[in-house]
Amino acid sequence: MKSEIFNSAILSRKKLKFLYKLDQVEVEPYFLAVNRDGEKVIYGRVNNSSNIKMFEFNKIFNIKVLEHTKFSPIIPILPILN
Repeated sequence: MKSEIFNSAILSRKKLKFLYKLDQVEVEPYFLAVNRDGEKVIYGRVNNSSNIKMFEFNKIFNIKVLEHTKFSPIIPILPILN
């Protein structure tokens, strides 16, 4: 169920709000993966930050898709060296 919610939000570029451990987090989800221990994780940019963070599935609760908040992924542009 979590995977479906995250996949849908990633494809439609909608922000998510959820409880992670004991903190409420608002995230721009980017992609799902499996970490070194074989556990599912999601990577996303935390609101009002430029950092991409990893969140473990088993520590995520109360997921809400923020229907009226779309985002554009931030892609760093590196200068071309001559």
